[in-house]
Amino acid sequence: MTKQIPPAESRRLPLTRDRVLRAAIALADGGGIESITMRRLGEELGVEAMSLYNHVTNKDDVLDGIVDAVLGEFDLPSATADWKSVVRAGAMSANQVLLRHPWAISLLISRKSLGQARLRYMNSVLGYLREAGFSANKTHHAYHVLDSHIVGYTLQQVNFMAAAEDIKELGADFLRELPADQFPYLAEHVTGHLDGSYAGESGFEFGVDLILDALERLRGSA
Repeated sequence: MTKQIPPAESRRLPLTRDRVLRAAIALADGGGIESITMRRLGEELGVEAMSLYNHVTNKDDVLDGIVDAVLGEFDLPSATADWKSVVRAGAMSANQVLLRHPWAISLLISRKSLGQARLRYMNSVLGYLREAGFSANKTHHAYHVLDSHIVGYTLQQVNFMAAAEDIKELGADFLRELPADQFPYLAEHVTGHLDGSYAGESGFEFGVDLILDALERLRGSA
C-alpha cells in the first residue's frame, strides 16, 4: 500500500506530478474515489490547492493519472517463458493489483483517456499473442476475451468484497425461501458460497486457464 507522507515532511519535498498522484491514490485507497478533492489533496501534501495546478490540469487529469499509475503496477513478465505462462502471469498480476486498489476497476472502465502505462500493457499482451503464433484476427479476439475476464471478474470480486456481510445474510434468507426440491443445483451453489466450499479455488484463475487452454487449440489458425 502507498505510504502517506505526513504534511510536515511533505513541506520539505518539492511538489511534483508523481507526488500529487501518489497522494491521490493513498486517499482513494483509504476512503474511496469520492474522497479525492483538490482541497483534500492540498491538505495531504501541505500546500494550497492552487499549487496543485502547476502539476495537474484539474481533477479529471488527476483521475486519469491515478488510473494509469495503478496500471503501471501491473507485472509485465519477460517473454522468455512460454506464451501461456507469460499471459497468465500478466492476468493474475492485473487482478491482484486491481483488488489492492478496489476503487480503480470502476474508474478504469469509465475513463476515456489512455495513458502510457495502459498503452504499454495493451501492446505487450498483444505482442505476446502475435509472437506466439496467433493471427492478427485471433489476437484481436483473444485480447478482448482476456480483458473482459479480467475487468468483469475483478469488478464482481470488488462488489462482493464491499458487501460481504450483506451478501451472507441475503444468501441465508434466499436459501430459507428457496424450494430446494425444485431448484437443487441452485441451492447447492448458494450453499457452497455461504459455507466456504469453494474457498480453495480461485474462480479468476480458473477462468484464465480455461481461456488459455481454449486459445492454445486455435493457435496457428487464421
